[in-house]
Amino acid sequence: MSEDDPSRHDRLSSRATPGPRNSLLHWPETRHPLRIVFNFLVVWIVRYSPSLRLKNWLLRRLGADIGRGVAWALTATPDVFWPELLTVDEDAIIGYDATVLCHEYLQDEVRTGEVVVGERAMIGAGAVVLPGVHIGEDAQIAANSLVDSDVPAGATVAGVPAEVVSEGEQVNGNPARNGGNV
Repeated sequence: MSEDDPSRHDRLSSRATPGPRNSLLHWPETRHPLRIVFNFLVVWIVRYSPSLRLKNWLLRRLGADIGRGVAWALTATPDVFWPELLTVDEDAIIGYDATVLCHEYLQDEVRTGEVVVGERAMIGAGAVVLPGVHIGEDAQIAANSLVDSDVPAGATVAGVPAEVVSEGEQVNGNPARNGGNV
């Protein structure tokens, strides 16, 4: 990502929530409860179904933009509240128990932002991607990382918060895939 690209915070929509207590108490005012129940049931099937075709088909029905060949590992969790803000490009892999969030409830506000996972990107097991993050093609997210900022194409990030540990080498004009190791 270039320095001219907006940060994830610049891409978030924010709205204040009413009341003196934390914003999550007011979730029914941000999304209709029946929509959340429906989304939750579909996401539950997505998390536990072994069929990648079924997972991708169901997520598309919820409004997510899911490319061909995307693989969601068992218990990987897409956003339940705003799945329509999720784009996962072709042949990306979302690892076991990874979570991709398109929303965050804070004390006085709720924030939403589109998450884009680039072509052939890999999100490791247990990783968490926050709203508004863009992950470049061929990027790799190490297991149990917290991704709170954009990940450049071909880079490998790790940690909490995730930091670039490898820029990715060019092989025949394409980012090296490091043998699939993160």
